Amino acid sequence: MKIIISPAKKMKENSDLFPADGLPRYLNETKRLCREIQKLSLEESRELWKCNEKLARLNYKRFEKMDLEKGTTPALLAYEGLLYQHMAPVVFTREAADYVKEHLRILSGFYGVLCPFDRVMPYRLEMQASLAVGEEKNLYEFWGNKLYQAVVDEDRVIVNLASKEYSKAIEKYLQPEDRFLTVVFGELYQGKIRQKGTLAKMARGEMVRYMAENQVKDLEKLKDFRELGYKYWEKDSRENQWVFLSKD
Repeated sequence: MKIIISPAKKMKENSDLFPADGLPRYLNETKRLCREIQKLSLEESRELWKCNEKLARLNYKRFEKMDLEKGTTPALLAYEGLLYQHMAPVVFTREAADYVKEHLRILSGFYGVLCPFDRVMPYRLEMQASLAVGEEKNLYEFWGNKLYQAVVDEDRVIVNLASKEYSKAIEKYLQPEDRFLTVVFGELYQGKIRQKGTLAKMARGEMVRYMAENQVKDLEKLKDFRELGYKYWEKDSRENQWVFLSKD
């Protein structure tokens, strides 16, 4: 079983808590993307990243001097978004850390797929960014089926806790024998289920932590998840989409 999650835009360097233990699987592809981005002017980079001038300058400088072989921060500690805050890897037990090392994969527009303790550098590049590379007109074409190949394993079960932007890079290549279970965190509003981005990110992080702390290998155990007031909602769940609703 593999669990997939999205990256976060905000990143930091932190190598004090867990040692990074390897380079990313698709580092050669990442180097190619890095060279393409280094060709861009500051204004072109800002347009690619869709951010303000301060963030554009920060990331432009990062790419100017980027040496991808020298990353020291484990991917799991590099991202600072809500999902990662609620996953709280800084308080993982050794058993929980071993669990995510085996089962968790982070999808990335820049690195493709990351294991939790791969060595990374701070960067900015969303999967939906309009970066053309050679004959590939965007990152979905650039990565092709590589992300799928990196996350499918012998039992062919994938728990999808990623956003649509990233999960669709996997879904396109699914085979009939795969089980791709998407988890939806929402609330009932006028009889319909709606999902709020901020709360969903928080809940995804909580679910990763729940799975790691409880060493979840049987999908049925996910139905016992109760963090942030969420509870499994059988009525609107389907075989490959499980819904969790907030009591609030």
